[in-house]
Amino acid sequence: YVILNPLKAKKEMDMGLRHNKTDKTDAYHLALIQRLYHHPINQLQSQTYKQLNALSRFYDQLTADLVMAKNRLHQALQSTFPEIENLFSSAKGKNYWQIVVRYPHCDLVRREDKKQLINWLMSLKGIAFKHALRTADKLIELAYQAYPVVSCSSIEVEQVQYYAHRSLNLSDQRENLIARMVKLAKSLPNHDLENLESIPGFAQTTAVRVLAELGDLRRFSNPNKINAFIGIDPGRYQSGEMDSNLSITKHGNAVARKLLYRAIGQIDNAAKTNPCHIADYYESKKLSSQTKGFKKIAIASIHKLIRTIYALIINDQPYDYNVATHNQKDFSRN
Repeated sequence: YVILNPLKAKKEMDMGLRHNKTDKTDAYHLALIQRLYHHPINQLQSQTYKQLNALSRFYDQLTADLVMAKNRLHQALQSTFPEIENLFSSAKGKNYWQIVVRYPHCDLVRREDKKQLINWLMSLKGIAFKHALRTADKLIELAYQAYPVVSCSSIEVEQVQYYAHRSLNLSDQRENLIARMVKLAKSLPNHDLENLESIPGFAQTTAVRVLAELGDLRRFSNPNKINAFIGIDPGRYQSGEMDSNLSITKHGNAVARKLLYRAIGQIDNAAKTNPCHIADYYESKKLSSQTKGFKKIAIASIHKLIRTIYALIINDQPYDYNVATHNQKDFSRN
């Protein structure tokens, strides 16, 4: 059978001047455009890729829920203990949320014995005695700086504990989903996950989610079709002497597009210790083009990243900076 993009089918079905829409004419025109354009038969993917994609979308939903929970936690803390958000470099993480659950109000810290506070902090993951002592001192200092709007028995305290608990649970669920996705990806009869992880800046989470969203890349005949699949293929407008490139179409997989856009930043950051030809291209374009926005440069870098990913999957080989730069020079000569 054939799977058509609904927008593409609509454009191809609009043939005449008059548009009459009925179930009968829709069926006729769908059959007609297939006879005229000979759309390729859909290539079935294994059930594993479908499961990976479903888990990736669930992960995306949990991420949105986590962002909402963190925003509501921030709002609730403004009435009870807003200064606690300055305890660590960022107001997130399992240790931070566990501290908020135990001390949702600044008065609870003021009443706590310092030794008990230090001992409890040492029970958290990754906190030794010296770290616990510094954290306890800072927490007590922040508690005495705070001026709460409500008392310890207010409903706002329950809200703080609820959203801190929810953030912890959502974080655990996301980790569990990634573990399941990695297990599924490793069960595939290839080394796709390992090859993606070999790209500098690609952590396991990024690699397995890119694999889940793009699916089996062997079903694409060339990298340009992957560009169209995720919607980063540019449009073009030409009329008379005017010829200009339009923005990207965005008619594809928005989740994959977002993942790859963020991956460019990760690759660029990792290039300080782990070189990558994509980061070299990204930095050179930023330096040479003062007028072009960084987003346009990032999109151009995504094109290079997709070609790299496609080559690694098709050839079943890990990333090698020397090979990539050598191929880049050969490509530019041709």
